[in-house]
Amino acid sequence: MTVRRIMPDFQVESEEAMKASRDFYGLLGFREVMDMGWVVTLASPANPTAQISFFTEERTAPVVPDLSVEVEDVDAVYAQVVAAGADVVRELRDEEWGVRRFFVRDPNGQVVNVLTHRS
Repeated sequence: MTVRRIMPDFQVESEEAMKASRDFYGLLGFREVMDMGWVVTLASPANPTAQISFFTEERTAPVVPDLSVEVEDVDAVYAQVVAAGADVVRELRDEEWGVRRFFVRDPNGQVVNVLTHRS
């Protein structure tokens, strides 16, 4: 399995808190690379896989994830997770913004968004 990037995900209380987070992390060199209204992703221009996301909500799943992991083959990882009996929080599916993903709970209770960008 190939991991392409790992990104922390933070739930914020409001759009104002999201803006404040964007401004703060901008001081550290991050720039906005995605804004869907309910989720904003920032990345380092020098290292585009260094990213952080802020959510006011999760519109297609029951919870906001704590961490996102982009993998090369999400279907293979999903099969391994299911075979191992892990707690799948949200089934594997395609999203309208071009990713295929599922959510799984780790042994410490953290929810991980596992995804692949579709071609």
